[in-house]
Amino acid sequence: MYPSAERRFIKTNRITIIVLFLVIAAGGIVRSTGSGMGCPDWPKCFNRIVPPTDVSQLPAGYEQEYIDGRAKKNQRFAKIVAFFGYPTMADQIRNDQSILVHEEFNAAKTWTEYVNRLVGVAAGFCLLFSAIFSFTYRKTKPSIIGWSVLNVFVVVVQAWLGSIVVSTNLMPWIITVHMLLALVIVAISIYTFYLATTMRNKGILGGQGVGALKLLALLSLVITVVQVVYGTDVRETIDHLNDQGIVRSDWIAQLGQSYLVHRILAYTALGLAILLFFLVKNKFSSLTLQSKYAWIVLTLVGVQMLSGITLARFDVPAFAQTTHLVVASLFFGAQYYLMLLMTKLKR
Repeated sequence: MYPSAERRFIKTNRITIIVLFLVIAAGGIVRSTGSGMGCPDWPKCFNRIVPPTDVSQLPAGYEQEYIDGRAKKNQRFAKIVAFFGYPTMADQIRNDQSILVHEEFNAAKTWTEYVNRLVGVAAGFCLLFSAIFSFTYRKTKPSIIGWSVLNVFVVVVQAWLGSIVVSTNLMPWIITVHMLLALVIVAISIYTFYLATTMRNKGILGGQGVGALKLLALLSLVITVVQVVYGTDVRETIDHLNDQGIVRSDWIAQLGQSYLVHRILAYTALGLAILLFFLVKNKFSSLTLQSKYAWIVLTLVGVQMLSGITLARFDVPAFAQTTHLVVASLFFGAQYYLMLLMTKLKR
């Protein structure tokens, strides 16, 4: 059905989506293990292509050198923030004393962060190859080229933002932007996959009378994104409580308003997912992609709720933190693709 060049793009695009979710999983492991500053510089790690495994391999005087380097980078970043109209935030970056605090070397954390970066590099190459292979659509579907090339630029911005995450010593709001931008990259890759697969196979689309379902899917997707924003805020609060030395069993009780909103949105997302599931099952055959992804969305929201309950009831175990993040991103991706599949067939 598909010419060989198009099959190559679709295959590469599919692999790219998988690798992007692996990047999010690796980032979740980095956060749950506290390995974000395992490498104090970027893109190298302790100025080495292969990071050290022992303190004896560290460069002499590296502590002050990297602190000075981060301070200079932060000054440049503060100018950018001020230029876009956030002078108070820029001053906060300029005067942040946490970047002057040296973190002791830990080989496990260093390699955890390093593997995270390697997976990120693999994702970058996948996106680059997707952009190159997308030119097969220059005559038939040029929008695929536009989105694929745009995604390469977005991932470059994401890589730069990753360096800012390191230089600002994991400043909370930058981590949130970093996470949201990761979802944007995933969404663009899913969209190009959707465009490529439906160009010659219109039969997988939703057909007539799916407008209301698509609006419901869009509403569910928006709530998920807002929930992610509140979830990252909750996570940042947990990091702050941990830095203060507050025991893990007291974290949930001190999370405040963001946690309450996050929980309300979680139950809302669950209700919408259940409603959408039954409406899709009523509208589509069990053999359709729409029905398949309705099952996937319902399963993922169930796993997501279970991981959230585990976090709340068992003192925020690290494995559940990573699971919660990864399943949230998979839930977002499945919802987004299901929404795209609701596109009405043109007569």
